[in-house]
Amino acid sequence: MATKWNLDPTHSEITFKVRHMMISNVKGSFTDFTSELESEDDTFKNVTVKTIIKTDSVNTNNADRDNHLKSEEFFNVAANPVITFESNSLNDEITGNLTINGITKPVTLDVEFGGINVDPWGNTKAGFSFEGKIKRSDFGLNWNAALEAGGVMVSDEVKIAGELQYVKA
Repeated sequence: MATKWNLDPTHSEITFKVRHMMISNVKGSFTDFTSELESEDDTFKNVTVKTIIKTDSVNTNNADRDNHLKSEEFFNVAANPVITFESNSLNDEITGNLTINGITKPVTLDVEFGGINVDPWGNTKAGFSFEGKIKRSDFGLNWNAALEAGGVMVSDEVKIAGELQYVKA
């Protein structure tokens, strides 16, 4: 019988980093997302994962930049209110289908299983860290501007990472 695990959102985060003007990184996060995991047992070898991220929760600590990211030039939140990730493969990597802007592509991310523990209130929790890279152009996120000195305003490569804590249902 499969065991269901629900996301503990107060102890979880999904972040991204992208090169800006070829000289530094801009960091951001998504503040509203859910994730469910079902496992055959506590080894997490046979799992299914479904994560849903609300695109309008993008946060880079700059309202103008956040509004640009929500516009049709990037996430187009009116037409694409969510990003989804679905997988049924988890080991030292997780491979699954990532959907952004209505475009679905397979991605593989490195995963570290942090272990299982019981909190002071008797809840069994499991923790995972993940990181990887995607190309934003693969998902139709093509906006850019050429720089006078050469190069582009925003790199195509986006580094994504997360800390996810689940509670056994």
